[in-house]
Amino acid sequence: MKLLNDTIALIGPLDRKAMDETRRRLDSLLKPRGSLGVLETIAEQLAGITGSVFNDIKKKAVIVLLADNGVYEEGIASYPQEITTVGAACLTKGMMGINVLARHAGALVLPVDIGIRTDVEAEGLMKRKVRYGTGNIAKEPAMTREEAVRAIETGIDLAREAIDGGVNLLGAGEMGIGNTTSSSAVLYALTGESIDLLTGRGAGLDDKGLERKKDIIEKAVKLHRPDSGDPVDVLSKVGGLDIAGMAGVYLAAAARRVPVVVDGFIAGAAALTAIRLAPGAREYMIPSHLSEEAGAKVFARLTGLAPILNMNMRLGEGTGCALAFGIIEAAVKIIKEMGTFADIGM
Repeated sequence: MKLLNDTIALIGPLDRKAMDETRRRLDSLLKPRGSLGVLETIAEQLAGITGSVFNDIKKKAVIVLLADNGVYEEGIASYPQEITTVGAACLTKGMMGINVLARHAGALVLPVDIGIRTDVEAEGLMKRKVRYGTGNIAKEPAMTREEAVRAIETGIDLAREAIDGGVNLLGAGEMGIGNTTSSSAVLYALTGESIDLLTGRGAGLDDKGLERKKDIIEKAVKLHRPDSGDPVDVLSKVGGLDIAGMAGVYLAAAARRVPVVVDGFIAGAAALTAIRLAPGAREYMIPSHLSEEAGAKVFARLTGLAPILNMNMRLGEGTGCALAFGIIEAAVKIIKEMGTFADIGM
C-alpha cells in the first residue's frame, strides 16, 4: 500500500503557466483562433503535463495486461476462456490487432501476465501474476484487498519501468475473456448508474445473454456490497486484475508527469477507479475513442473526458491508444512547425 499512497501523493496540478504560453502560441499561428479544435486542446494539455510549450514524443508504448475472470463460469461470454491464454502467445508473436496498430504508430507493445489462469510460456511475455484469475463474483469476491492493491502497484511498477526506459507517451490495454462484465460491475458499484446504461454485449452476447449478464452484475454487487467511496474495496469485490493494473498505470503516469492514453470501455473503468483514488490523475489522461460498449458514454459523461475518435470499435487491447498516438503527435508538430503571423510580418 505504501507504493500506491506514495504515487498518489506525487500527483500534482498541471502547469498553468505553460498552458497559457501554449494558448498564446496557438493563437499566433497562421489560422483562425481555435480552428484546429481538439489538436489545440491536446497541445495545451501536453504543455500542462510536461511544463513545456514545445514537446517531443520520443518513445511510445502500450502496456497490455492479461487476466482471466472467474465470472466466466456463469456463461457471460461468447468465447472460451482459453482465448486469454492463446491471445497472450499471439501478442508476443505480433499477431493481434494492437500489434498491427502499434507497428503502424511506431509504438512498443508490452504484454503482461497479471492474472491469466494458466502459466503461459511465451518469449516476451512479462510475468507479473498476482493470482490465477479472479474469483467468480457471482459467488465470491474477485480477490482480497491485498491482491487488489498488489495489482494496482504492479501497474505502477510497469509504468515506471517503461518511463525509466524512455517512454514519454503511454497507453494501457487489456485482454481477458469476461472482463466487460467485471468492468460493468466496477462502474455499477462506483457510480450507481443504471445497469442498462453500463452493460453491453461484450464480444457478442445475444439478448438472453445480455440480460443474464446484467442480472449477475446486480446480484454480485448486492452480495458483496462494495463501498462506492473506496475504489480498492470495489476492485477487490467485483473487479478484475487487468482493471486494477491499468488503474496503476494511470496513477504512475500522472505521478511522473507523462501523458497517458485511455483506451475503450474496460480502460475507462480502470481510469474512473484511478480518478476516484486520485482526482488529479484525470488531467494526465487523453481519451482515445468512444467504445461501442454501452458504459463508455457514462464514463465520458462522468469524467468529462471526451473521446477523440468515434469508429464503432470495441476490441480493447489498447487499439484505441495506438490510433490516438498519431493524433497526439500531430498536435505536437502543429505547435512546433506551423508558421505564425509574425513570421510573415503581420
